[in-house]
Amino acid sequence: MWAGSFLNLSLRGYNRAQAFTIAEAGIEYYRWHLAHAPEDYQDGTGSTGPYVHNYFDKDGNLIGSFKLEITPPITGSTVVTIRSTGQVASDSTIEKIVEVRMGIPSIAKYAVAVNDNVRFGEGTEVWGEIISNGGIRFDGLTHNLIKSAQSSYDDPDHGGQNEFGVHTHLTPIDPEPPAAVPDRTDVFEVGRQFPVPAVDFTGFSQDLSNLKNLAQSGGYYVGSSTNFGYNLVLATSGIFSVYEVTSLVNPPNGCTNNSNQDGWGTWSIQNQTLIATGTFPVNGVFFFGDDLWVEGQIDGARLTIASAQFPDNPSTRTSITVNHDLLYTNYDGQDALALIAQNNFNVGWASNDFLRIDSALIAQNGRVGRYYYRPPNNQAQNNRCAPNDTRDTVTLYGMLASNQRYGFGYTDITGYINRNIIYDPNLLFAPPPHFPQSSDQYEIISWDEVK
Repeated sequence: MWAGSFLNLSLRGYNRAQAFTIAEAGIEYYRWHLAHAPEDYQDGTGSTGPYVHNYFDKDGNLIGSFKLEITPPITGSTVVTIRSTGQVASDSTIEKIVEVRMGIPSIAKYAVAVNDNVRFGEGTEVWGEIISNGGIRFDGLTHNLIKSAQSSYDDPDHGGQNEFGVHTHLTPIDPEPPAAVPDRTDVFEVGRQFPVPAVDFTGFSQDLSNLKNLAQSGGYYVGSSTNFGYNLVLATSGIFSVYEVTSLVNPPNGCTNNSNQDGWGTWSIQNQTLIATGTFPVNGVFFFGDDLWVEGQIDGARLTIASAQFPDNPSTRTSITVNHDLLYTNYDGQDALALIAQNNFNVGWASNDFLRIDSALIAQNGRVGRYYYRPPNNQAQNNRCAPNDTRDTVTLYGMLASNQRYGFGYTDITGYINRNIIYDPNLLFAPPPHFPQSSDQYEIISWDEVK
């Protein structure tokens, strides 16, 4: 009697383990299926599930089956949920259930990605990973890993020998290579890595062209203006307004392009004329064939907003500017914005003293930042850009990718004194619509044994 009970118990334990193996096999099967058909959430049948597959051993003997229940991604997301129930043929009362969430990662895996040497000055605080294809000088505080593709480089802001790919000049200044890299948790709370593989910035041109086609076929599209560009105002009601910008704010007398920066100007609207209103497009894509300003707030919306002129020519590349708050209502992934500029992403001269931008920002060929507006330090020549030369705080919630050197502040305490960059983790697997992906393969986000 005891022997029989023990044998039965052992057999049920074996069957449970077998059912678990079969359930896992179901997950692996559909992971393979998605690798070959990334947007097929119906198991190749064209109909709703569940989908049942027999499971055989290596000798071709039927030993069980798995049942798949597949929940496709919501609009703008790549996250698919797969629930696999494994059963053994010898005991239908035993089943094991495994549920997995998979997604294709977007390029928004970093808080900051830069394709150039970059400097983060004092007053900068970053929540999220940073990576640069050039070297990084970081004199603020970062709460996550910071990476560079360079083992060492010639810091353009400092004379002398090459410095570490990621280094700081906060006291005590990092030594120069080949000295040991010091542990500076006061600056790099989680650490620094260099060299690492570079980030690929080459795919963005095709992405902009695709966004134009999507805007023309099911989004909102407008071509080149006859003036300075457009201002897009977003409302929580799901209504948008488009204005044609007819004049820009003139810089104050004596406020000049002191650093000879390409495209310098106030990038601030003086006058505009309403030309269109509407509801957010179903596919969430806006495309403007001219310079663009954006402001407002969304609530439960997922939008990608792009600005470009084709054919691509450096002299006609367009930029996007945000001078007034651009906000989410929800910070749980319901709201998502992307601003993708062919040239620069700007914050102009007449910008909010306290400015918040909730968005993923991409400057395809230019830089994310603010032009240099010289401070009132030469009264005799009236060479000044007051009152907006110095601003208090800019907060970016999302991520930024800048082809050229990023920056919202300058070493003479102009621009934004405090710069906060907060990574939005929802962007990785649930980015705005048609946002550039960093891979074409699904990755496992979570794995749970349900039963």
